[in-house]
Amino acid sequence: MSLRIIVLAKQVPDTRNVGKDAMKADGTVNRAALPAIFNPEDLNALEQALRLKDANPGTTVTLLTMGPGRAAEIIREGLYRGADGGYLLTDRAFAGADTLATSYALSMAVRKIKEYDLILCGRQAIDGDTAQVGPQVAEKLGLNQITYAEEIVNVKNGRITVKRRLERGVETVEAPLPIVVTINGSAPECRPRNAKLIQKFKHAKTVTEKQEASADYLELFSTRPYLNLEEWSVADVNADVKQCGLSGSPTKVKRIENVIFQAKESKTLLPTDTEIDELMKELIANHTIG
Repeated sequence: MSLRIIVLAKQVPDTRNVGKDAMKADGTVNRAALPAIFNPEDLNALEQALRLKDANPGTTVTLLTMGPGRAAEIIREGLYRGADGGYLLTDRAFAGADTLATSYALSMAVRKIKEYDLILCGRQAIDGDTAQVGPQVAEKLGLNQITYAEEIVNVKNGRITVKRRLERGVETVEAPLPIVVTINGSAPECRPRNAKLIQKFKHAKTVTEKQEASADYLELFSTRPYLNLEEWSVADVNADVKQCGLSGSPTKVKRIENVIFQAKESKTLLPTDTEIDELMKELIANHTIG
């Protein structure tokens, strides 16, 4: 069966490079001060979507992301790997959104898309680690949800079978479509970019980006419709501005700290059972393990 899949993806600051300028005075992340990357677990979600597309001819994979204009790069990254299109939610009114405001905006965009069977996203984003957006989107849309998914086994007869990675093992569950599924980082990594798709979509741009494009390429957007990336504002998705961005975000960040773990001492062990046994007892005693 062919499927209509939406992948919720986020462009996040690379938290490996957090410095003193990572936070603004109002408690929001200073994204301009940090390199931007595709949220890792959203890439895992994209791979699951692409595997379903490979197994079910006629399936379409659409990316949905929210952020500043540069977040359109996330859509292009998805196209380079095999996605079919994407939508960028971008508006100053969306800025500073916490999980509640983000899930509201995304759910309104999904309502505008209308036709879908499956919504996939990463378990959590590395800039917040809350794991709340996926479940909140499901709640706002009134959909079933499966979390901590490690593998989508199959989709048949309007039902999905998923393996979940839990703390003490693996659970296999089944549920009806449409549904929201959040994907763990333990799921298979996303496939690399495809050279032919890079050549096909490298000039794909949003309306805002096209305004800055060279005149040499403007004709491409009328002759090749697939290069036109949709860009939606608050008004385009009929959202209540009071529920978007900072005004719709009850969560406030007090401060961000850059914590670096450093080894303060080292110990050399002989390769004997006695020394290994003593080390294990020491690690258990100080709660490093166990």
